[in-house]
Amino acid sequence: METTTTKANPLSDRINNLSTSQTLAMAAKARELKAQGIDIISLSLGEPDFNTPEFIKEAAIQAIKDNYSTYPPVDGYADLKDAIVHKFKRDNGLEYKPANIVVSTGAKQSLYNVCQVMLNPGDEAILPAPYWVSYAEMVKMAEATPVEVPTSVESDFKITPEQLEAAITPKTKLIMFSSPCNPSGSVYNREELTAIAKVLEKYPNIYVVSDEIYEHINFSGNFCSIGTIPGMFDRTITVNGVAKAFAMTGWRIGYIGAPEFIAKACTKMQGQVTSGANSIAQRATITALQADPSVLKDMVDAFHRRRDLVVGLVKEIPGFKINVPEGAFYVFPDVSSYFGKTLKGMEIKNADDFSMFLLEHANVATVTGDAFGNPNCIRFSYAAADDQLAEALRRIKAAVTE
Repeated sequence: METTTTKANPLSDRINNLSTSQTLAMAAKARELKAQGIDIISLSLGEPDFNTPEFIKEAAIQAIKDNYSTYPPVDGYADLKDAIVHKFKRDNGLEYKPANIVVSTGAKQSLYNVCQVMLNPGDEAILPAPYWVSYAEMVKMAEATPVEVPTSVESDFKITPEQLEAAITPKTKLIMFSSPCNPSGSVYNREELTAIAKVLEKYPNIYVVSDEIYEHINFSGNFCSIGTIPGMFDRTITVNGVAKAFAMTGWRIGYIGAPEFIAKACTKMQGQVTSGANSIAQRATITALQADPSVLKDMVDAFHRRRDLVVGLVKEIPGFKINVPEGAFYVFPDVSSYFGKTLKGMEIKNADDFSMFLLEHANVATVTGDAFGNPNCIRFSYAAADDQLAEALRRIKAAVTE
């Protein structure tokens, strides 16, 4: 007598329960449709549409010629760590030492390392929403619990001290946020960060992960590192990298400045996972960080101009509510006025549906706000040419008003 058995899934619960990055998934879908000959405008990926500056490329070429081809130190070359220390002091007023610095394969690995070394099963990490897509999954991979604190377009997508205090429990270990924020573009000023620090004074066992990868793409002049607020330096992990400001997304260099015991723990973790970051990219990063930030002016000015263009065009689309982002290169309009409606025969139940509607009927790729912990919004990246941005928003307006 034959019997049939169902083959058990050999994959771990960890990977089966892990969400796919929706920004990468939408970018892949857009590429697939483009390959079919469909004219898709992709505003889904957070990647500058500029080339890496020539002086940085030349430094990489020189590093190849100088035979930087052996394993680098796990936590980064000593002279790169010195350059990062100088950068933190020059740009942020943070007095780190080389022992506080760990260089990783992108800021994403830096964030993952921190979650792995700081969180235990049952711990909680507060995530002001919207937050960058990978924060919640990184917390879950550390077997901890992400605690989302919702914000809205009316509050400029910023958490209030009262909201923070209400979210804190005896299990709270971390608060993670980005400023300038991906996806909202919001920037916390010194006064706002001081109010947050005032709350955290009462809870000395809570650490702050401050993701500052977009610091130089900042139109307000209000950028502040929370580690400079009195009482916060010794409990802040400052995360940064060269991907966004220097258009080096593919070079994969990120870094942290952190209390020494956390830096040592991240080095220990990294030593068993990836070891040191790419040697040639590290050498090029020294040159990038030693440059005066004024070399970024043309790129930042271009993003500022595009911000104004996109915000103006989005405001002309019926039913869209939008704040004016002060940094990064995203807009995050609230599109909930369309929920429960039918557009071109397609019922729009949520932001996922609306984002898919725009892909299918406007040929524009965006990302659902659900990916960022805000179910009422969608994200556009304006890291694209002005004419592409204008055409994308013309298509969107036409699709929702016909």
